[in-house]
Amino acid sequence: MRQYRHHHGYLWVGPKSRFDQEALRRPPHPEPPPVGSRPEVIARYREVAAEFPTCDLPPLETRNWLRKPRAQVRGTWADPAEAAVWLGERLAEYAPRFMGGVQRDVRWLSGVAASAEARLGWGGDVSLGYYLERPAFLSLALVSCFPDDESQPLPCPGP
Repeated sequence: MRQYRHHHGYLWVGPKSRFDQEALRRPPHPEPPPVGSRPEVIARYREVAAEFPTCDLPPLETRNWLRKPRAQVRGTWADPAEAAVWLGERLAEYAPRFMGGVQRDVRWLSGVAASAEARLGWGGDVSLGYYLERPAFLSLALVSCFPDDESQPLPCPGP
């Protein structure tokens, strides 16, 4: 059965200090450190290799959300407009906590959602990040998935 393009939504909110742990936000190098590497390099590689696939932190590259557990998907939509509605609802939900005043404006939020819908319509991904009060950080992503396209470098977690 042919599966068509769809879009997965991801959301992370948490302390800015945790978001800044960039080593856990990037997948490990495909090759482990060479034999004879310093013990701390080997230990760090092992930590990242074990943590990245299950860590809830947003990846540095949007497409790497597809490497994360299926449980981190907050929603899946075939229609880009439905995915954009979800995004708009999340933006409105967190807008009162945004650090920037312009980002709280309803017209601005609508424009962001419309832009996301257009990007998803041609198969692009959307990745947004906002500083919140306390200091916290909000990361929102919509990843376009093409299950039947074997040229895609990452497998789709399914519809």
